[in-house]
Amino acid sequence: MLPTYERFSDPKSVLFRLPFARLALVALSLPLGGFFFCVIWSLTFDFVRSTYTHCDVTNYLPSVSAAIGNYEPQKTVWRLAIFLHLPLRLAVAKIYLEHYREHIRRSRRLLGILACFLNVVEDLALFCLSFWTSADHYETHRNAFVVFIACSECYMLVSYLLNRNIRKTVLLPHEEKSLRYKRNLFLVNVMAFGLAGYCFVRHNSHCEAGVYTFFALFEYIVVLTNMGFHMTSYWDFYALNVVCDAKHGLYLSQS
Repeated sequence: MLPTYERFSDPKSVLFRLPFARLALVALSLPLGGFFFCVIWSLTFDFVRSTYTHCDVTNYLPSVSAAIGNYEPQKTVWRLAIFLHLPLRLAVAKIYLEHYREHIRRSRRLLGILACFLNVVEDLALFCLSFWTSADHYETHRNAFVVFIACSECYMLVSYLLNRNIRKTVLLPHEEKSLRYKRNLFLVNVMAFGLAGYCFVRHNSHCEAGVYTFFALFEYIVVLTNMGFHMTSYWDFYALNVVCDAKHGLYLSQS
């Protein structure tokens, strides 16, 4: 039973109603499409500039920062994708907050609030590092990246633990599927981040050919697994609708 989702409202007061699956797909497709566009465009039209490093050694892939923030039209496309998807991500964070209030044991609800706080800060940090690029505002970009990574890793861990250990009810099959994806994507994300850090340090200290390519590749995996983790909301709210009306605001409904 999902009492929070069974609110009744005057149909005339409903501002919009759409399947959550559609919202989740749109929220994912904007940054995912923008990311692939930026990488492919950089490789096709800005290969030399985007793959150059201070070591001046052979490199075959642009870093994420170079692909999304250093050249046009990649910079504009990425910023537009992040700008458009931010309200959707914040709306999903609010929906998760209501979800945790309903389904997490009362003694652990502070963890639900913490998860939503980390999610929102992660979203805002992503916005900042996208609009203040490393080429133009290095310190701001660096600080935003540190906040983004810290909040991202912590959010994924807390979110997984909330859904695995602190639920009041037994998980449904599609929720179990979501939990498995959360675990696997989190583990791959952490390993890829560690390997990216190792390759970055090794590149800067030894200037070996090809090492920066592996750094960029592991960066891509970090980005894609992060997107995939947030996409698991598709199964968390399977078959539900997002409704917004004048009385209740934004909430989920089974009808």
